[in-house]
Amino acid sequence: MTHDLDPLILDLLEWIDREPRSHADVIDVWRTSCPRLTVWEDAMDRGFAVREHKQGRETMVRLTAAGHEFLREHGRIADIATEVAGSGPPFAGGRIAAPVYFATCAI
Repeated sequence: MTHDLDPLILDLLEWIDREPRSHADVIDVWRTSCPRLTVWEDAMDRGFAVREHKQGRETMVRLTAAGHEFLREHGRIADIATEVAGSGPPFAGGRIAAPVYFATCAI
């Protein structure tokens, strides 16, 4: 089944998988006021990511096996052995710190 938000969910999962992300960072970068743009919520509902709570540390977000498989199915997991330092998207100096989306919300 294809979902309309799959491309954005893939971007979210890929971003989370690049380096450790705190829950606060994920929500700060991916929050939206649009009730139709539920990227974070859909990723969580579909079991692609989980929050990990550890005493004395901030809550972190990591991908589940299902999240990694979803990336793999869509060709979004890079082969680390062949990745060249500094390679990446042609924007943000070859690296992306966080995706930026401008979307309108029609309710």
